[in-house]
Amino acid sequence: MNTSNRYNRQIILPEIGDEGQYKLLKSKVLVVGAGGLGAAILPYLASAGVGEIGIVDDDTIEISNLHRQVIYKTSAVGKSKAEEAKLMISQLNSEVKVNAVSEKLSAKNAISLFEKYDIIVDATDNIAVKYLINDACLVVNKPMVYGSIFRFQGQVSVFNYQNGPTYRCLYPDENNNALNCEDAGVIGISVGIIGLLQANEVLKMILGIGEVLNGKILVYNILNNEQQKYGFDKSDILSISRESFEEKYNKSEVAEISFDSVLEEINNDSVLFVDVRNSDELPKISLKNQVQIPLMLLENEIEKIDKNQMIYVFCQSGIRSKMAVEVLQKHQFKNVKSIAGGVLAMKNLLKEEIKV
Repeated sequence: MNTSNRYNRQIILPEIGDEGQYKLLKSKVLVVGAGGLGAAILPYLASAGVGEIGIVDDDTIEISNLHRQVIYKTSAVGKSKAEEAKLMISQLNSEVKVNAVSEKLSAKNAISLFEKYDIIVDATDNIAVKYLINDACLVVNKPMVYGSIFRFQGQVSVFNYQNGPTYRCLYPDENNNALNCEDAGVIGISVGIIGLLQANEVLKMILGIGEVLNGKILVYNILNNEQQKYGFDKSDILSISRESFEEKYNKSEVAEISFDSVLEEINNDSVLFVDVRNSDELPKISLKNQVQIPLMLLENEIEKIDKNQMIYVFCQSGIRSKMAVEVLQKHQFKNVKSIAGGVLAMKNLLKEEIKV
């Protein structure tokens, strides 16, 4: 095959060669999330010569993203992450076809998107979306390259590869209390390392070299540079049909409301604000009608909440509050909504009420 001088240094590797480079050229990889992990994954896939890359992210760039999402410039703040990532790749390697999808991944578009690609990379920090990615990958039988960050530690694995275990085999409980990076904090180096390890798994699968993290999870600690691999088995849930996927995800979505829409109700006695953050999380919020019940304790302390009140649930960023709404709905709460964006969206409107 004819190749540009761009790939000479990797083509001379006997494990790659012209044949391997051709495999890369013909491959199609979808990266869900163009944040910290995606910012590490995307340039290396493009530089290696992956022929077609899709990017799914409905978010825009914020100044607080830049310390870890290093492909974006300060001048790009306010712009679409997917479109800016596409621009970066086109400038890095114009031989790569890039598809930017500035939409939120959902049950409505996941299947149709995933069907177009060979490998799906999870570069999100949202637990619910990880389950959605896993289930959609099972429906269309595509491998999922997983990465996650918790403070100074990260995890990498590959799910649904060659009939191997899935994300649900490792984490069967959807109602966990995991924090995302906005809640728990993150240093840019962490996402860089884990993102590169994810990109490495993608390239190994495409090229058919090395040992893929199939049925294994790699845990990396950046504070001591130690890493461990743990094996895990496939559960009895072997597949998810398109019908069961649609049945599971076509239920009504959690109702959200912006905090500025409920400002007038702060002093309304028929309204209750439920803070599902842990007690040590900052900043502290002090509202007239408020209770604090950490998400992990919600079901055990649900009697503290009056079903007759209008309930607005909040957390640090709006992720755990949506999980809490689902828990409350399961217990027959009807008038309950999640405050979109959580405390991060509330604090600018509540300067006088917040105690830091």
